[in-house]
Amino acid sequence: MNQVGSVALVAALAFAVYGVVAGAVGGYLRSLKTVRSAERATLAFFVMITVAVVALEFLILKDDFHSAYVAAHSNSALPIYYKIAVLWAGQEGSLLFWTWLLSIYGGLAVLLNHRKNRQLMPYVVSILMATGTFFASITYFVANPFEQLSLVTPQGMTAFSPADGNGLNPSLQYHSMVIHPPMLYLGYVGFVVPFAFAMAALITRQLGDNWIRVTRRWTMVPWMFLGCGILLGANWAYYVLGWGGYWGWDPVENASLLPWLAGTAFLHSVMVQEKRGMLKVWNIVLIIVTFFLCIFGTFLTRSGIVSSVHAFAQSNIGPFFAVFMALIVFFSLTLLFLRLDYLKSENKLDSVVSRESGFLFNNWILLAAVFAVLWGTIFPIISKAIESETITVGPPFFNKVAVPIGLLLLFLTGAGPLLAWRKTSFQSLKRNFTLPVILAAATGIGTLAGGIRGLYPWMTFVLCVFVAVCILQEFYKGARTRMRIAGENFFRAIYNLTMRNTRRYGGYIIHLGIVLLFIGFAGLAFKSETKGLMQQGDLLQVKDYLFRCQELTSGQNPNYEYERAVLTITKDGQALGTVHPERRFYLASQQPISHVAIRPSLKEDIYVVLAGQDQDTGKAVIEVFINPLVSWVWIGGFIVFLGTLLAMVPSRVEREMAEIKRPSETAVEEKHAL
Repeated sequence: MNQVGSVALVAALAFAVYGVVAGAVGGYLRSLKTVRSAERATLAFFVMITVAVVALEFLILKDDFHSAYVAAHSNSALPIYYKIAVLWAGQEGSLLFWTWLLSIYGGLAVLLNHRKNRQLMPYVVSILMATGTFFASITYFVANPFEQLSLVTPQGMTAFSPADGNGLNPSLQYHSMVIHPPMLYLGYVGFVVPFAFAMAALITRQLGDNWIRVTRRWTMVPWMFLGCGILLGANWAYYVLGWGGYWGWDPVENASLLPWLAGTAFLHSVMVQEKRGMLKVWNIVLIIVTFFLCIFGTFLTRSGIVSSVHAFAQSNIGPFFAVFMALIVFFSLTLLFLRLDYLKSENKLDSVVSRESGFLFNNWILLAAVFAVLWGTIFPIISKAIESETITVGPPFFNKVAVPIGLLLLFLTGAGPLLAWRKTSFQSLKRNFTLPVILAAATGIGTLAGGIRGLYPWMTFVLCVFVAVCILQEFYKGARTRMRIAGENFFRAIYNLTMRNTRRYGGYIIHLGIVLLFIGFAGLAFKSETKGLMQQGDLLQVKDYLFRCQELTSGQNPNYEYERAVLTITKDGQALGTVHPERRFYLASQQPISHVAIRPSLKEDIYVVLAGQDQDTGKAVIEVFINPLVSWVWIGGFIVFLGTLLAMVPSRVEREMAEIKRPSETAVEEKHAL
C-alpha cells in the first residue's frame, strides 16, 4: 500500500499541474474543450488524493509498522477511533489530509459551477490547482507519509518492522481530537475557494456583484468550520491539558484565530458593497489577507519556528511555505494594482451615524485585533532574528490589548445592525436604543450592588445585556408586524420572519451566540484555585466547597497505566457527588498525562486535576479550580454554529428572486459561454 499511495501522489501532482496550465490557457484562448479538461483534471486530482488517503489509513488500521508514519504515530493497542485520527496526527499525514480537503473543495467548486460562472471558472480551477500543486509537491517530496523503515546491513538495505509503534501522542487521545483537526483544516483549506474566485474576478475584470455573492457563501462555510475548530480546540485544552483554562494565547491558537477574524471582517464588509457599491478594494484585500493568514497558520504549525503544545516537530518545511506565501502576496497584490480602475466605489459615506459606518468601524477594529494578535505571535521570531534572543509575549500582553478591542466589537454587534443605511435619524436612534440603554444601565447598577467591581467584567455584563436586548427587540418588532398584517400567532410570525430573510436573522442569532461567549469570558475574572496534598480521608477546602479523598487506586489496560483519586464534594453540608481525576502513563509513547475530572454547571465548573505524587510524603497532588460561567462559552459557540447554518440557507426572498432572474442569467451565460 505504500507503493499505491506514492503512485497516487505522483498522479495527483501531474493532474494538478495540468489543471493549472489548462485552466489558464483555456481561459485565455476561450477554449471550452481545454477548460473542461482542466475541470476533469481537478476531479481526477481528488480521486488520486483520495486513493492516497485510503492507502495510508489502510496501513494504520492494519498496524503495518513497516511504514515509518504508522510506526511513529500508532500502536496495536490504540482504539480504532484514535487510529482514524492518526491520519492527521503527524506532519506527513496532516499535509496529506490538508491536500485531500483541498481536492474536495476543488471538486465541489467544479461540480457546483458546471453551468454557472463560466467566465470565472477557468481561472478558479487554475488557482485551486496551483495551491494543490504546492501541497502535493510538499507531501511527496518533503514530507512523504509512505516512506518505509529499513536497516543498513553488510548485505545492504533490508526491510525493518518493529514489534509495535510509538503510539499516538497522549494529549491527542481525547474524543474531540477526532473532529477538532478536521474542522480546523476544513476552515483553513476552504478559504482557498473565495480567494480563487476573487483572483478570477480580477483576472477577467468581472468585478460586479456576482463574484461577491458567490464568494460570500464560499466564505461562510470555512468561517463556520474554522470557528467550530477553534472552539473544539479550546474544549480540548480545557479537558485535557489540566491547567484550568481553555485559551492561553498559544501561537498556534492565535494562528487559527487570525483568519477567522479577517474572514469575519470580510463577511461584514461585503454587505456594504452589495448594498451601496462601496469598499470594493477593501473587500479584495480582506480576501487576500484571510487566505494568506490560513497559509501562515499552516506554516506556523509545521515549521517549528514557535514553541507550542499544538505544533508539529521541527522540520525543513518552513522555507517552502515562506516562498509560497511570498508568491501569494506578489501575485495577488500585483493583480489588484492592475485592476484598481475597475474597483472604484459607486457611492460615498453619507454619515458617520449609518450602517455603512458601523460596518467600517467593525472592520477597523477586527483588523486591529488581527494586527495585535499577529504582532504578539511573531514577536519572538522577530526578536530572535534581530537580537539572537527569543523574547516571548505572554497572555498579559494579549489580554491587555484584546479585552478592550473585544468590548468595542461587542458594542458594535448590537448597535451596528440597528443603524440605517446612508444616515440614521435622531428619532430612529431614540426608538431603537432607548430600551437597550435603560436595561443595560439597570444591569450596571445591579451588578455594582451585587459586588462586581472589576471594570472589564462589569462592562462585559452591561454590554451583553445591551446587545441581547437590541437583537431580541428586532425579532419582537418584526414578529409583531407580521402578527398585525398576516394575522399569524407569535411563534409562526417568528418562524416566517426568520425564513423570509435567513441571512439577516441568522446573523442576529450569531450575535446572540457572541453575547453568550462573552458572558463565559467574563467568568475568567472570578476564577479561583487551590492545590493540596491528599491521601485517603484527607480534606481540602476551596471557597465554599469541601473535598474529601475517599480512596486512591491504580490499574492498567492495554493502552495505559493509571492512578485515580476518588473525591467526594460537599457544599454547605450538601453532597454534590464524586469526581475521579486520573494520572495516566501511556505504555507505547512512555508519556504521562493528567485526565481531568470536571463537574460542570451553568454557574461554575468544579475542575479537579490529579497532578502527580509528592516525592516526600507520597501523597497525591490535587489541584482544584473553580471556573465560573465556562459552560456559556460552549453554549454560545453552539448558538453561533446554528446561526451560521441558518444564514447559509437561501431565504424565501432569494429563492423568489432567483426564479425571476434565472431565464435572463441563463441567456447571458450562453451568450458568454466559452
